[in-house]
Amino acid sequence: MELQDPAQGSPDLETWRRTTLAASLRKMPQRKPAFSTLSGIPIADLYADARPVDPRIGFPGEYPYTRGVHPTMYRARPWTIRQVAGFGTAENTNERYKYLLAHGETGLSTDFDLPTLLGYDSDHPIAVPEIGKIGVAVDTIDDVRLLMKDIPLGEVSTSYTINASAFVLMGMYEVVAKEQGVAADRITGTIQNDILKEYTAQNEYIYPPAEAVKLVVDTMEYAAQAMPRYNPVSVSGYHIRDAGSNAIQELAFTLGAAHCYVTEAVKRGLSPDFVAPRVSFFWNIQNDFFEEIAKFRAARRLWARMMRDWVGAKDPRSWMMRAHAQNSGASLTAQQPDNNIARTAVQALAGILGGTQSLHTNSKDEAFQIPSEGAIKIAVRTQQILALESRVTDVVDPLAGSYYVEHLTDRLEEEAESLIREVLGRGGMVRSIEDGFIQRQVADTSAAFQQAIEAKEEHVVGVNVHVDEEGELPFEAFRLDPGLAERQIRRTQAVRRSRSAAEVGRTLKEIRQAAETGKNVMPAVVSAIRAQATVGEMCDVLREVYGGYRAPIIF
Repeated sequence: MELQDPAQGSPDLETWRRTTLAASLRKMPQRKPAFSTLSGIPIADLYADARPVDPRIGFPGEYPYTRGVHPTMYRARPWTIRQVAGFGTAENTNERYKYLLAHGETGLSTDFDLPTLLGYDSDHPIAVPEIGKIGVAVDTIDDVRLLMKDIPLGEVSTSYTINASAFVLMGMYEVVAKEQGVAADRITGTIQNDILKEYTAQNEYIYPPAEAVKLVVDTMEYAAQAMPRYNPVSVSGYHIRDAGSNAIQELAFTLGAAHCYVTEAVKRGLSPDFVAPRVSFFWNIQNDFFEEIAKFRAARRLWARMMRDWVGAKDPRSWMMRAHAQNSGASLTAQQPDNNIARTAVQALAGILGGTQSLHTNSKDEAFQIPSEGAIKIAVRTQQILALESRVTDVVDPLAGSYYVEHLTDRLEEEAESLIREVLGRGGMVRSIEDGFIQRQVADTSAAFQQAIEAKEEHVVGVNVHVDEEGELPFEAFRLDPGLAERQIRRTQAVRRSRSAAEVGRTLKEIRQAAETGKNVMPAVVSAIRAQATVGEMCDVLREVYGGYRAPIIF
């Protein structure tokens, strides 16, 4: 396999400093004029050979981006601290937002409840038992207005973790941001919108895979025109990994999905340089410290080659992988939950040394429940200690040149590329999902790892080694307000009574016509949102056009 691509950037360290680094510093100066260790030893801007470097490693801010997408990385600005929030009603989550921002969070991330994820309104019979339980309930634009109340969307970047109904929530976010007076070119944020991983890992899908991918491309096309700084898809390896995959499979199936979205957009007639810069990524951070660091480096390098050489993108921004990361939820234990603080710190450090742009640290009680405010504060403080006390922000890619890390980076890239090519040879991501190939790969790996834990070939402290007798929970259990479901239903039904039924009917008909004729549905969706159509009503229109989907039985 050919990994030695000719370097597209500067050939040596001093040239990099005069060109790439100097240009970056003009746009964003470093946080302080000089950096040093606690003992006073100066820290250079970058450590690399003075002679021409290995082109597989290169320089930060230059192709193939092994060492990072920005020349200065955290020396200019640390990663975004982005803790997930979302439970109950929009008011509940808005209060949590404000708590997090007051304690140092720099970006917001939102989980939605199961009915919203699956495109049902809160008063649908199937929805009532799940209202607000695993995230915030959203039925109409009024909910998003309350969700983002007093949050300055021109200043705070917000991420929405939603997929099958993402096209609706993205439209609602745009409308609310513009109501706040935020200009289209100042709306920032990310919506997950990675529907392919729902079929392989999380199973929160609505429509058949091909039609669902079409909706993702609709949002990519629309966002690039309507709010060009917004990321309309965050391709997520996180859930694939927590479903039981290994690092190679996480890389392959995530990059394969991203390649699918970009190539489908190109088939529509869009330029790869129009859509690729608006794709971001969401990675899992598991316990294998060095493998996780190498995974981030391999992901950037492989994505850069895929976009440049496989897809033909010309703009360097199309080759750059911008990534959010989160500690593995599957690695958290209900036993001895305080141990999760240590796991989170180790995993977070791996993500930072790997070069993530945004980071979520899990709370110690997430194996049980929606995180408590006290546990979230510890998780935020963990990131702040790493950012402000450890000095890891002062060095760009400090493990570059490590024999072990570079070997792992190479092997992960090689193995992931081989698996991507196998998927493409089988007809691509959609076909490999429809026939169950990807699901079987993940399930087999997950089963093997569980067997290793049960045989004590893999150790989980507090679970199969160093086990304590079970006692009471060391924290107060989180409880949802028992009246929230009734309040949410009343609000949704009040909206239906107060709106113009004729206007809603007209806009829903426009969505249907766009779907039936293969047009981009987003303009019609945004019109329906403004008319106060509900999430369920809009998703139901597409259910009638596209149909539902039943996954293949793989065992």
